[in-house]
Amino acid sequence: MILLVIAFSLLTGISCKTNMKSGEMQSIKIYDKNPFYWEYKGEPVLLLGGSKEDNLFNHPEGLAEHLDLLKAVGGNYIRNTMSSRNPGNVWPFKLLENGLYDLNQWNPEYWERFENLLRLCAERDIIVQVELWDPWDLFKSEAELGHGPLNVGWESCPYNPNLNINYTPEETGLDTVIDYYTAVQPSNHKFFFTVPELENIPEILHYQQAFVDRLLEISLDYPNVLYCMNNETGEPAEWGEYWATHIRKRAEESGRRVFLTDMRRNSNFESEEQIKLLHDREYYDFFEISQNNANRNQTHYNFILSIRNQILTNPKPLNNVKVYGGGESVHSEGVTEGTRRFWRNIFGGSASSRFHRQGSTPFYSGAGLSELSQTHIRSMRMLMNEFDVFNSTPSNHLLNECEPNEAFCMATGENQYVIYFTNGGKVFLDIPEIQDEFEMRWLNISKSEWLPASSIKINKQMGIIAPDNGQWAVLIIPLQPGRNES
Repeated sequence: MILLVIAFSLLTGISCKTNMKSGEMQSIKIYDKNPFYWEYKGEPVLLLGGSKEDNLFNHPEGLAEHLDLLKAVGGNYIRNTMSSRNPGNVWPFKLLENGLYDLNQWNPEYWERFENLLRLCAERDIIVQVELWDPWDLFKSEAELGHGPLNVGWESCPYNPNLNINYTPEETGLDTVIDYYTAVQPSNHKFFFTVPELENIPEILHYQQAFVDRLLEISLDYPNVLYCMNNETGEPAEWGEYWATHIRKRAEESGRRVFLTDMRRNSNFESEEQIKLLHDREYYDFFEISQNNANRNQTHYNFILSIRNQILTNPKPLNNVKVYGGGESVHSEGVTEGTRRFWRNIFGGSASSRFHRQGSTPFYSGAGLSELSQTHIRSMRMLMNEFDVFNSTPSNHLLNECEPNEAFCMATGENQYVIYFTNGGKVFLDIPEIQDEFEMRWLNISKSEWLPASSIKINKQMGIIAPDNGQWAVLIIPLQPGRNES
């Protein structure tokens, strides 16, 4: 009997793992009823997040606890670059005794760390947006990206011909020193020109493909993964398009469906390259709008609306996998502006908003999963759990006497309204076709606390005054019969 129980337990454990990794679970996909949003396990989901690192898989210590914290405050979304630039990170390839890498041999620890992350996130219903190629591993990198100094960049990268036994500079055209940073414009770095549509360098492409295929062998078994080709690239579009085609082909061969995007470095969303990427339906399924988080105040919001309005007849999700704002710089107007970006993203109709990781230099900083970001994630989830965001639209046209960057509104066809105030203020909500009683509830964002509800009657227009300075949100919904009033 004991043996039978043990055998049943073992079989049950194997079965659970197989089911999770067999593709039978309902995977992340675009929400059919409103393609501006995502759906997971048959339900629409708003993706909110923040984390201590961008390459979480390569920081396994305390990872489960970190993900538990994210889930506890209402988060369900992380970014994972396949980067190896921080101290303690490992590379995907085997390091030989002579100090060189063999690109034909894997480093098992790298891939075990990656699968561990996907498993932990799947268990917690956390969506992982994976970025294949991170230029900060592949160019000059002297800045401190994240906590502590870098492993530098190309000087420590196994693809550098000086650091592997597999090819030489002469065979590949690869420089051994890259003394410039990734930029908005294409570089001369041959690593990004290996694909047939550009310079066709099979000596390098072979190893790049092997890396992506190994990644997919793991990730395609998990239902909670989105794919981004690059981190803020300025390289030719053909580079990302090649990898999108490759991934989709591998996924189809495995009977899986994947959702893909790319991320341009350019923060001007009126630029030709961003407009082209937005309308690209051949290679990409959603639009990564993160670089808009280098913009601020009303301009930041206006770009979201401009992008959204261009695809109203054929929507796709707009994702923000990183929200800057943890220091004082041109691109990061302090932590307060970072939290406002987090809220404006959602009130502009974005499908996701995630705080960028904290860093030691202002240019690259975000709020990570600090106490501040925990509060804002929690408050956003509290508000959106009470509001039908998936049937709503950005509705600032309903606000009168609203100063730039003062307040932002969303509304549904069921006469539900939410207004977000960046720093107190007063606006007029104009809904002349409605004359009815509503329930009004104020959310103190900085404390994640609801104030007592009150009933109001809206007749054409009503002044809405925030209780105090600071960030507030108000929920206005039709009064339910028999519901307690204060």
